[in-house]
Amino acid sequence: MIQHPIAPVYDKNSKILILGSFPSVKSREQGFFYGHPQNRFWRVIAGLKNTGVPETVDEKRDFLLRSKIAVWDVIKSCDIEGSSDSSIKNVVPNDLKDILECADISLICVNGKKAEQLYKKHIFPLIKRKAVYLPSTSPANAAWSVDKLINEWRRIIYESGFTD
Repeated sequence: MIQHPIAPVYDKNSKILILGSFPSVKSREQGFFYGHPQNRFWRVIAGLKNTGVPETVDEKRDFLLRSKIAVWDVIKSCDIEGSSDSSIKNVVPNDLKDILECADISLICVNGKKAEQLYKKHIFPLIKRKAVYLPSTSPANAAWSVDKLINEWRRIIYESGFTD
């Protein structure tokens, strides 16, 4: 059983919460979200904001907070082989209570199908708030280019009622 080693990023000004499934091996090594160099998360978020891609952990954290974006994962602990979402078993979900009590989150999104599946199974029954599916930024989702991801994320987020 592997414990989630990364604290959520949020503050009282956060408006949108993006949830992944569980940190990759690279992210766990770096101690921050979306640490694999081939993951397109940071390029997509920077593209949504029409700004440069943050490089360091501090730049990434500051960028998220300035952008009113909270980030965490659905899973608190699980059995997983490497970084493979398909190998995830014995899930213990994260408790979103602290984030939802601190921040006025107007939109919850899930990054990828596994996060969506786990959210529906473990989190939705507890908090009764729907999450909007966003196509995965993982390098495993090779059918989606960075530009296509940016366009789709922008469309979905803004059609879901999020205003910046």
